[in-house]
Amino acid sequence: MMNQSLRGYLDLLKSDAPAPGGGSASALSGAQGMALIMMVANLTKGREAYKDHWSLCEKAIEDGKRIMDQLIACIEKDTAAYTQVMNAYQLPKDTEDQKEVRKMAIREATLGATQVPFDAMVLTLDGLKVADSLVGKSNPNCSSDLGVAALNLLACGQGVWLNILTNLSGIKNPEKEKEFETQGRKLFQEIKELAEDIYKRVEAGL
Repeated sequence: MMNQSLRGYLDLLKSDAPAPGGGSASALSGAQGMALIMMVANLTKGREAYKDHWSLCEKAIEDGKRIMDQLIACIEKDTAAYTQVMNAYQLPKDTEDQKEVRKMAIREATLGATQVPFDAMVLTLDGLKVADSLVGKSNPNCSSDLGVAALNLLACGQGVWLNILTNLSGIKNPEKEKEFETQGRKLFQEIKELAEDIYKRVEAGL
């Protein structure tokens, strides 16, 4: 999917195909946020006026690439996971044995479809921490881009959190449901607070 043109991806997204959907779009927002963070770091590193922050920018570029690559992978993984859920629902259910196989397949597929957005939430928080490290310590001519990066990452975190909530009831495993909900809600709060703090600090410095 990521080998398509931007237009090709958007055409697929707007179609009646069930995937890619909101999860993939959220991960793309996160990857775009990381690319902006790396851009700010690249526009700071190597410029004599910001020499004190070069090592910080080099780390931001290294960490940013790792997180961006993993979020890009989540775009594909989310589509694949949702396809597995759809395939599980299409399994035959004529006999009791078939019903049991189908039920277990749906549970396993839904578990996988919940794990992908959860992983994206973890990456989102990691990405925001990279952005946070550059606020006030990077080229001020592109500081607004850090604010935009924070917004993109916030959109990613909010979007994948909705996917987690949507999938919870299909897991049919109370322990796993509680784990995803408890940890996911904590992550979501941290993401929201950090993104808003970054945005406010960037805005105040303009």
